[in-house]
Amino acid sequence: MLVDRLDGQWRLLVRALLSGDHGVHRALEVFHKQQRANSDTSLDHFIQALCEDEVTCALPEERPVILKPLVCLFPSLFKQNLLAFVYHLHHVLLQSTVSHLLDCIKQDCPKSWVTSLVTQLERQLNIDKERPLFSAQCGQSLTKLVHQLPRSDKAGGWASYFNFISTASQSGSTLTQVASQRKRKSSDVYQDSDSEQISQQNKRMRIDLCVGEYVGTQELSKKEKTPDAPEAVISSEPIDPPPHALHDTLPENIKVAVLQLKDLLESNSEWDEGSSDVVKILNDCDPAQLEMVYSTLNLPKIPEHVLPKLCSSVLALSPDLSFSTATTFIRSLLLEKIVSLSEPASRCLVTTVTSLCSRYPRPMCHALFEHVLEDKNIGNLQADLLNKLVEGCLDSHYRLLVLQMTCKVQWTEAVLSIIHCLLDSKLDINEDLFTQFTEHLMSQSYELIKSVKFAKMFLTVLTKYSSSINAAHKHTLSNCLMLNDTFLKKSLQAALKRITHT
Repeated sequence: MLVDRLDGQWRLLVRALLSGDHGVHRALEVFHKQQRANSDTSLDHFIQALCEDEVTCALPEERPVILKPLVCLFPSLFKQNLLAFVYHLHHVLLQSTVSHLLDCIKQDCPKSWVTSLVTQLERQLNIDKERPLFSAQCGQSLTKLVHQLPRSDKAGGWASYFNFISTASQSGSTLTQVASQRKRKSSDVYQDSDSEQISQQNKRMRIDLCVGEYVGTQELSKKEKTPDAPEAVISSEPIDPPPHALHDTLPENIKVAVLQLKDLLESNSEWDEGSSDVVKILNDCDPAQLEMVYSTLNLPKIPEHVLPKLCSSVLALSPDLSFSTATTFIRSLLLEKIVSLSEPASRCLVTTVTSLCSRYPRPMCHALFEHVLEDKNIGNLQADLLNKLVEGCLDSHYRLLVLQMTCKVQWTEAVLSIIHCLLDSKLDINEDLFTQFTEHLMSQSYELIKSVKFAKMFLTVLTKYSSSINAAHKHTLSNCLMLNDTFLKKSLQAALKRITHT
């Protein structure tokens, strides 16, 4: 409803700023496309529209109504993205327009990060260079944390990092040169003639914020420090004890069982009932002990032909493994093998994965699906294996859980294949999840405008889930369809047109 209060040419820009953590880059792309189509496009009118007063209530049940700038009615993430967006383009805006926007946002008691961005913009415009970028409470918390860190006479580790920041804060040019050499990989950065300049501005903004907070904290620390309070020196010594020390902390019965299990995994001998009993130690370990056991056994490196034997012993356990134990076991045993697939999964691996997924579906979703979906290098081999699990092992409840996970990751061709498989099973999606899915679909469509796989998945949504699409969903999907550039666009338009609302 807030978006509808703006002129049509600005609605796509607002939707881009609402599209999540990558909203800034998407908004910049939308603006530059609009500017290329119409050179008279002016952001000042957009900012002024956001600053216009709207009638609202502090709470829905409260009366009388009050007036607030429209920008204050949007969520904090929108304000954060908007400020970063304005920071990139402040050189094409009137300073009075930007100042008016900042004054409007400050009326709404914004969150600390939004406040820092406001302060950074004011510094950029020479409005207020003295105000610190951090709050006093933040400075006190950081100072307390520094004094709680372990001490050491040696320099290194985090100590060297803070020394680097301290030195760099005295020479801004040095810090900028070092920061510019860091590799920042992001598939969301749009390819435009001035994208390099915008990327550098983004880096400088984050550097200024970080250095400002650090320098301010150091000054606050000096004010609070008493003569008897020595400076905290950060230790460069490793916090974690060596592996053999970890193993020595295990109870004797678990140590013996681990050695027996290690011998079984490394030998080619057959597993009898007595051998399977050794696996019962998994039910006797707490989470920390389990990590030690898995580290000692080196589960990720177990040969695949041994997997079915180990899996059979785990499935024979009574009682079953707890959720946390099963999740840790599946992640340690299978995740690395599946992520590193360079050829179709072997029969042994497929058998093990499907058996464990049938017995422990929820741990499998969190230990395997969630991490594989988050991996930007996921390919067709991983997608094919996960699709087998979706079709053969997961019931509708867990398919919905996986669909919800896809709404939190960047969509690639492989992820689209998994989403299509999920949607083909005709899920019973509630309104909240469907709204979340359509909004994420909209946010991802900017980079998938030429993807045929995305278009096919989109067509599945319009045909198989037409009864779930309400007026708001249809509006979102219509905006998404405008960006599509595949041979399926006419089919998508026809399918969307057939959707009616009572």
